[in-house]
Amino acid sequence: MKKVSTVFWVTLAIALFSVVWGAVAPSNLENITGKIQTYLSVHFGWYYLLIVTGFVVFCLYMIVSPYGKIKLGKKDDKPDYSYPTWFAMLFSAGMGIGLVFWGAAEPIYFFGTQPPTTEAGSAAAMKESMQFVYFHWGVHAWGIYAIVALVLAYFKFRRGAPALISSTLEPLFGDKMKGPWGKVVDVIAVFATIVGVATTLGFGAAQINGGLTYLTGLDESFGLQLAIIGVVTVLFMISAYTGLSKGIKYLSNTNMVLALALLVIMLIVGPTLLIMNMFTDTIGAYIQNLPSMSFRMAPGNEENRAWIQDWTVFYWAWWIAWSPFVGIFIARVSKGRTIREFLSGVLLVPSVVGFLWFSTFGSSAIELQDQGTADIAGLATEQALFGVFDHYPLGLIMSIIAMALIGTFFITSADSATFVLGMQTTNGSLTPPTMVKFVWGLAQSSMAAVLLYTGGLQALQNALISAAFPFSFIMILMVVSLYKALRADRADIEKEY
Repeated sequence: MKKVSTVFWVTLAIALFSVVWGAVAPSNLENITGKIQTYLSVHFGWYYLLIVTGFVVFCLYMIVSPYGKIKLGKKDDKPDYSYPTWFAMLFSAGMGIGLVFWGAAEPIYFFGTQPPTTEAGSAAAMKESMQFVYFHWGVHAWGIYAIVALVLAYFKFRRGAPALISSTLEPLFGDKMKGPWGKVVDVIAVFATIVGVATTLGFGAAQINGGLTYLTGLDESFGLQLAIIGVVTVLFMISAYTGLSKGIKYLSNTNMVLALALLVIMLIVGPTLLIMNMFTDTIGAYIQNLPSMSFRMAPGNEENRAWIQDWTVFYWAWWIAWSPFVGIFIARVSKGRTIREFLSGVLLVPSVVGFLWFSTFGSSAIELQDQGTADIAGLATEQALFGVFDHYPLGLIMSIIAMALIGTFFITSADSATFVLGMQTTNGSLTPPTMVKFVWGLAQSSMAAVLLYTGGLQALQNALISAAFPFSFIMILMVVSLYKALRADRADIEKEY
């Protein structure tokens, strides 16, 4: 514990205060975070859309610009991980539980309950549902992660700076980032990470509970969700104890095997032709409509605008809240790759895999709903996937695999986050003490439990949007700082290449 910085104690105090507040006065916490969430969604939705699209444009510029050939490291550095392992690690950390939780639930909701613009249950809603799912989980999401990861990797591996968010702003603010202002930046990043990961852990606990309820008839209850969080907390702490190269690496590969098994089984037993037709057709619609979706605020239609605030703004806030954690982790495992290789891999590969995932499970759910076989849209969000499995061959096997996958994603996300939080609160150490990781593991799990206790999934969303807002300004400064550093380093870069 001698390695810990001031950021550790300040952020831990804030996290403990939040946990106690939620435990003692849950309705008060839910009410206040709800008001903050509503205000930000209504008054700053345009801001979220503009900055996230700006991040994607900057990433595309970096890929095609001469800066793309720069290596994230020294000229002779080689990547630490093979392509399959690298993709598995960034994919597991970047999406994880969310893919399983929303795999069937989001497409069926957009099709059967509340489409973005069309009539529920129509052919147009079928196509539009997948198009907007791709929008929420595609290059915009990964563009947010890529920005933080790129900036951190450049300053860490080329300039030898500490692996801290504050250190990336030194080209703009100089030594001020080594003092109190730098601590403020790191505290914001660490707290956003805690809330972002706690939200996802809450989703995971709710879905495991939902699966058990659907399969066994057990009641959905906070007590059972708390028990699930407790069991998984013990498991991810064991994983954290083993270290990055063992625990996270093996779990990430296990995640990919389980996810691939689930995907292949569903692709075979589900409506295969519909899945592949939807995948092909809606990718075209996604690409064609990407510019208009990126800036869509529907100022003349209150219902459509409310949909954007509830879904698109929520997702952009979710990815921003996760970006300190995922960005730092991706940077950590991406040393030795060029900027062009790094950004192309981070933006495209996980996006395409995600599109195939949603096409498979979403189309299978939509087919059941459209044919009148089952009312998947009428199920609770956390039960939708299991409801789909129940109406296809090998449904029980797929349900078991899905719950195992949620568990391993749960462990991987929490494990990776404890590592990143440890780095951020020990002055950027790449080997944070195990005790520090344990403290952050308990903090995350406690926060997830409190958010579920105060108001379930809605409380999770409220907290997320509130925590992401301040970090979004830091991300803008990080982009400006990177560009300034690249221009300053241009002479040395030209000599090297």
